[in-house]
Amino acid sequence: MTLPRHAAAGPWTPDSWRPLPNAQAIAYSDAGALARATAHIRRAPPLVTSWEIERLRELLAEAQQGRRFVLQGGDCAESLEDCTPDAVTSRLKILLQMSLVLVHAIKRPVIRVGRFAGQYAKPRSNPVETRLVGGNAVSLPSYFGDLINRPEFTPEARRPDPDLLVQAYQHAAMTLNFIRSLCDAGFADLHHPEYWDLSFTRHRSLSAEVRRQYEAMSRELASALKFMEAMGEQSVDRLSRTTFYTSHEGLSLEYESAATRLVPRRVGWYNLASHLPWIGERTRALGGAHIEYFRGIRNPLGVKIGPACDPVELLRLADTLNPGNEPGRLVIITRMGAPKVGESLPRLIETLASARKTVLWVCDPMHGNTTTTDSGLKTRSFSAILEELEHSIDIHTRLGGVLGGVHFELTGEDVTECTGGAAGLTEADLGARYTSRCDPRLNDQQALEMAFLLARKLGDQARGA
Repeated sequence: MTLPRHAAAGPWTPDSWRPLPNAQAIAYSDAGALARATAHIRRAPPLVTSWEIERLRELLAEAQQGRRFVLQGGDCAESLEDCTPDAVTSRLKILLQMSLVLVHAIKRPVIRVGRFAGQYAKPRSNPVETRLVGGNAVSLPSYFGDLINRPEFTPEARRPDPDLLVQAYQHAAMTLNFIRSLCDAGFADLHHPEYWDLSFTRHRSLSAEVRRQYEAMSRELASALKFMEAMGEQSVDRLSRTTFYTSHEGLSLEYESAATRLVPRRVGWYNLASHLPWIGERTRALGGAHIEYFRGIRNPLGVKIGPACDPVELLRLADTLNPGNEPGRLVIITRMGAPKVGESLPRLIETLASARKTVLWVCDPMHGNTTTTDSGLKTRSFSAILEELEHSIDIHTRLGGVLGGVHFELTGEDVTECTGGAAGLTEADLGARYTSRCDPRLNDQQALEMAFLLARKLGDQARGA
């Protein structure tokens, strides 16, 4: 049995990244404690299985051909204290509802990928944060997420703590266990769109025509699901049972490499902490530690790409991470920003297409549209998010390709972090329920509204409108 082609680029081990530049390296003061924490993770049962990972690769390969669509979403950064039944259920519910809306509109299966059970780390532009405390400027390590340190602005909280690696792994296991139980049992109200919170459709900012379209779509979806239940042997509860795949940014290579294992009767190494780990915009440097680590694992990989990415650089990334050009291996997640997507995205698509690279294109319309208010709160405009999404769909269509998925930061809760949407949230509303520790998320109504708008756009595209 031969090694997979992507592992043949040079000697590779789960630790071969260590001598290379690490753009988001964390300085732990206690090397012994770090070694004990990573050893604990290496001994622990895996969070996901190799056959789940291989099944996801097959599904992503079908999405590359336009036969499936990816819905990826969840919190910007999970917190350990939010590992509760209500928090997990609300995130899962909104993603499943969004997926049903998309399935009904595009008539294709949707691959559901959550940003959960591992999304505990966040990159930072500056490793140090400075605040005024008692009139004096105090500098401490930045908050890198609950995988690394704590959000409170104290020396104790901001000190990187290796034990958090173990706690995060354990909380990811509890989250996954609960998600699998929920998916197996089904949600009693999931298949009843008439019971969903569609109050945004009644807001005065919506035209009568758009309101009519939303209401008609929800009625049609409810009728279709009831018809399937009436005509089939399976109940709708059974139909709502589905597989959910996990994803997170592989920021901490200490955590990722500790979860990387050989699997009996399979060739190659698997990261068994996530089905679909991704490389962030800040850590995708060729010759860097993250690219070295990711090139050697068998999981499908995501790579975040911003507007500054040079097409030649992207081609080299594709060659490095997927030299065998394997279907289902590489997901390119573009995060351009609405003003830049028209200029930046086409040249990247054309470069990979001319080189006959097999990739899945996914649009992340969130990160490139982040702004800061005068009061210092980060926010995102619903209209800018939608604009980038619609432009991306049009660009792929014009170039003869396919947008294979979308990537959202969202929550199933009624937060006030992104402006706009049918409810008309403004900057003045942001302080009411702004709970994110890092980046602003679409709330439950904004997320569901976005699903309706995306479904309408993709449906029109499929019909050639």
